[in-house]
Amino acid sequence: MGKDCHPLLKGGRRESKYTHGLTPSDMETLASLCEVFLPPIQQNSAHDIENAEPSVEHIQSFLKASGSENLVPDEVAEILMKRGFFEGVLVVRLVLRILCSRLGTFLLCGSLCLGNKWPYCNKFSRIPLEKREQVVQKWFRHSFLTPIRLGFIFIKFLCTLVFFSQANEYSENPAWKAIGYNVNNLDQKLSEKEERPLAKGMVETIYETDSSFVRSLTQKGLTVTKDPKLVNTYKFACDVVIVGSGCGGGVAASVLARSGYKVVVLEKGNYFTKNDYSSLEGPSMNQLYENGGILSTIDGKTMVLAGSTVGGGSAINWSACIKTPKVVLQEWSDKHNLPLFTSSEYEAAMNTVWKRIGVTERCVEEGFQNQILRKGCERLGFEVEAVARNSSENHYCGSCCYGCISGDKKGTDTTWLVDAVDAGAVIISGCKAEKFVIEKNSRNSNYERTRKKKCLGVIASFNLKENNNINKKSILHIKARVTISACGALLTPPLMISSGLRNQNIGLNLHLHPVVMAWGYFPEETSLEFKGKHYQGGIITSVHKVVDSKSNDVRAVIEAAALLPGSFAGLCPWKSGLDYKTRMLKYARTAHLFAMVRDRGSGKVKAEGRISYTMNKEDTENLKAGLKEALKILIAAGAVEVGTHQSDGQRFKCEGTSAAELEEFLDRISAAQGPKSMVKNWTTYSTAHQMGSCRMGKDYTQGAVDDNGESWEAQGLFVCDASVLPTAVGVNPMITIQATAYCLSNKIAEILKIKASQN
Repeated sequence: MGKDCHPLLKGGRRESKYTHGLTPSDMETLASLCEVFLPPIQQNSAHDIENAEPSVEHIQSFLKASGSENLVPDEVAEILMKRGFFEGVLVVRLVLRILCSRLGTFLLCGSLCLGNKWPYCNKFSRIPLEKREQVVQKWFRHSFLTPIRLGFIFIKFLCTLVFFSQANEYSENPAWKAIGYNVNNLDQKLSEKEERPLAKGMVETIYETDSSFVRSLTQKGLTVTKDPKLVNTYKFACDVVIVGSGCGGGVAASVLARSGYKVVVLEKGNYFTKNDYSSLEGPSMNQLYENGGILSTIDGKTMVLAGSTVGGGSAINWSACIKTPKVVLQEWSDKHNLPLFTSSEYEAAMNTVWKRIGVTERCVEEGFQNQILRKGCERLGFEVEAVARNSSENHYCGSCCYGCISGDKKGTDTTWLVDAVDAGAVIISGCKAEKFVIEKNSRNSNYERTRKKKCLGVIASFNLKENNNINKKSILHIKARVTISACGALLTPPLMISSGLRNQNIGLNLHLHPVVMAWGYFPEETSLEFKGKHYQGGIITSVHKVVDSKSNDVRAVIEAAALLPGSFAGLCPWKSGLDYKTRMLKYARTAHLFAMVRDRGSGKVKAEGRISYTMNKEDTENLKAGLKEALKILIAAGAVEVGTHQSDGQRFKCEGTSAAELEEFLDRISAAQGPKSMVKNWTTYSTAHQMGSCRMGKDYTQGAVDDNGESWEAQGLFVCDASVLPTAVGVNPMITIQATAYCLSNKIAEILKIKASQN
């Protein structure tokens, strides 16, 4: 990262004063908890850490560091209050408030808070560190009050995430050298400054003022007026307005703009290019991900990753390109009565997408984790397949999840959206759709189906800079012949519901492709055949399918995971401060493989940020089978130690153990979702794929939209993103989403043409 980097993606601490609003007593307690999770390790304890070389200066400094230092508690509090959902914030504040008092501490900590000096009963922050650690261990293991345990878990997650992901003004973190991490930064990209690919079609509201905003839109062919009755309200009309710029919206924008229609794309995230990306985990999560990367289901059992930038998920995904499995297409066609998916039209769309985003099926050099996946499978006699990518065969970027700094990965921001702006489309970034303009439908042509409502456009909000550099909230009214929601399976349903639509399928049938992870440690001195470090190389270049021996059905797929230090630390189970720092010192050579299932269970999302999700028994058993197979692969590849993310820190030392001991370990593997009060050891799930929450259906009882993607309730309102998919796909869904969007947007173009001929 350098001085030319986009200001929103630079590192460094916050320049503005913290606004979390927690009291000094709350912060004192929070800091004392952060110190428990990342305590300073004494010199005598440091010598117990295998292979740590505590005499090395940077390792010694890391061991002495505390989670209560370097403004970590303030950052945790800021994220908590800004990003946490209501229940999570309430629980954490309750825990902090209880532990601020002696009585509350005694109720939660028992005799561990007692001392031999007045006042004898100490509040939590005054308890010696070793006893505080015992208290937290007790709550992690034995709490019958699930909400209290959730509070501790949430604080642990945020504390470790912040500690290992924050960077100073020089884009450095003192812990990174100790754990063997270096930021992926291509120095040459700064000397090869290029014009931003979407520049001629972009209106970036973060740089606009009242007068420049109108001028920018006017220069791009839009007639803008200011409403004289409403302050800071702007209006214009276009043919098509699209909410969202990811795999669905980007494709739709290209197809419709190249069909001759004036297209406007709204994106609530900001616009970044390869020269803007820094590969810094903390700032990048904050700017490129939904809710800053701190998003989970309401019960805290599943961590959810979704893109929130120009290019959407395609800007931060892991490049995997897999066509929709034929068995899935057949199911959607037969069971859901959607013949589109077995048509030649859909097959051609997948091929068109494949070509436009530059998919290559060869990888010149695999990274550390994919080498291990491939070698482990080969030694076990398992089939392993190469994964095609929308990048060159030489692409070796392990941080594409924070934007591809080489520009080699071809997301919608460098492909479809470029086509769209070349055809006259306009993209407004930093602009959030608030609701669709819906009114009663009073006319029906020969084409139009009987729909009681019609959509006239969208109302959005954004901020403009005033002369004193203060943000001024503004409103945008866009009138359009066609309105398309392409803001993803998490945001399309809340937007439709807030606009007054009531179809029973909106927000239901949410599928997440849940993931559980296994890890294996491969020290350099004993694993010389595997070159590099776990965060280097293409993220997904190989895949193994776990197949049921009786039915031949795929139970799970196993791929490599991208975990930079903060994410690694946040998901890593905590047993003690010493154990945790030991685990982190092994970061660079710890490989992670995940098992992902095509979930039959489902969830719902009716309001923004309020995601609920329920696994069914078959999904849990399939995840368990996948997790066991991932562990076997790691062991076969030569790991000296393996484990899971189970809450008890489950692990197995491979050297000098028998086959019987290994089988006993594998028998204890669980994929139980947690935390639950009745489950002692549980696993946190993750998801990076969300789909199905506004699915297509043959009629309004089966889906939220028809086979053209049009709302069953509102004429002129279409959905063109992953939410229209009838079920989970079972593989990385980028190709499926783009191919579906390509088919639907071509249908929309035909509909516009038919309507124009009838007027």
